[in-house]
Amino acid sequence: MKAAAFVIATIAATLTLPAQAAEPVTGRWATVEGKAIVQIAPCGRELCGRIEKIVKPTPGRPHTDTNNPDPALRSRPLVGLPLLTGFADAGAHWKGTIYDPESGKSYTSKMSRNKDGTLKVQGCIAFFCKTQTWTAIR
Repeated sequence: MKAAAFVIATIAATLTLPAQAAEPVTGRWATVEGKAIVQIAPCGRELCGRIEKIVKPTPGRPHTDTNNPDPALRSRPLVGLPLLTGFADAGAHWKGTIYDPESGKSYTSKMSRNKDGTLKVQGCIAFFCKTQTWTAIR
């Protein structure tokens, strides 16, 4: 009888252990090809990321959110623009939404730290994902 109680207590303790937490991703990151610097920080209970600086502007492209599907948002500046919203710890990675100002579209997204300290950022439609690697700015 004592052995059965021990097994039940062990199972209950195992079920109440917290899930593996995703590695921290807060900080300043250079996007692919160093085009921009994104600051990832807490926004309430979630994480978000905003463009802090445009390093390599796209030639001929205005510095506003011209491709936004909402005409009222097309004049907002790219600097300060929220790219990453609603990111929550999902165990091995962070899950949220990423906005692409080049296309004006938003995608479901996952972020995780690579072993070399870079950030793996994915934007997905169904099972099709595009992956970028961002580099930490110190």
